[in-house]
Amino acid sequence: MASHLNICVLGGTGFVGTELITRLVRDGHWVRVPTRNTAHGQHLRVLSTVELVTANVHDPRTLGQLLAGMDAVVNLIGILNQSGRATFQAVHTDLAAKLVAAARGAKIRRLLQMSAAGADRERGPSRYLRTKGEAEALIGAAGAHFDYTIFRPSVIFGPRDSLTNRFASLLRMSGGILPLARSQARFAPVYVGDVADAFMRTLDDRASFGETYELCGPEILTLEEIVRRTAAAAQIPCHMLRLPAVLGFLQALVLGLIPGKPFSLDNFRSLSIDSLCSQDGLARLGIPPQHMMAILPFYLGPFTGPTELNAARRTDY
Repeated sequence: MASHLNICVLGGTGFVGTELITRLVRDGHWVRVPTRNTAHGQHLRVLSTVELVTANVHDPRTLGQLLAGMDAVVNLIGILNQSGRATFQAVHTDLAAKLVAAARGAKIRRLLQMSAAGADRERGPSRYLRTKGEAEALIGAAGAHFDYTIFRPSVIFGPRDSLTNRFASLLRMSGGILPLARSQARFAPVYVGDVADAFMRTLDDRASFGETYELCGPEILTLEEIVRRTAAAAQIPCHMLRLPAVLGFLQALVLGLIPGKPFSLDNFRSLSIDSLCSQDGLARLGIPPQHMMAILPFYLGPFTGPTELNAARRTDY
């Protein structure tokens, strides 16, 4: 593993970013984390080699300044639903184009890009998956100028996730009753720590340059099975109402109009294909995947498991 690299992590205050940055700091790297609101990154201030910067990464000039002096850049930014100016085109495709230009200007060779299982700029059933595919294509087309690596995870679970925590909250609020669209859509849920480890293992691994890694957990589960496991871990009743396609479409249409968009038509369309892997990226990287039920009880149940970030709070001063 390379030591003492200067790394800019876009989207570093989020769920995956927190896991990754904790590991980067532990391994001796200096990390710059731009964010529009530094309050979102207060939990990272305990890490001595993290620099939080108030910045709009969608501004090309600002992005170029952020990358000055960096050895590598990691792009974790993504949205599941559009809101105002934060469209799939702007956040996924346009930002990738700006990042390629800024990285070239800053003479950065190493670029790690978060994508998604099923990303396809031509055949993706949703705007989310098509724009993720467009971002991959932009980075791949600039491959002569970069040592890039792309990651395509299935749904990611872990503390602070928007998957199991959201289902647990909905089940608590509804008394355990949940109308569920696309209940038989299939996933291979992957633990956030395994995803972060994949980024770490490829950071300076020349064998990973130009490669795409599909990241899946050890089990294939339907959406209904994920909800039921969430309920079991959180010790919440679970009474599923499986919605037929027409009602699922109407549910997405209505919920997509609610502030925060808990579910949208684009989400509904994404669920029309399975979020699985055609090759085992974790095995290629020598990472044994974690099972959901080995992790869920420690953040959804009555137990409190130690996290790496808590350990960092105690030791990184």
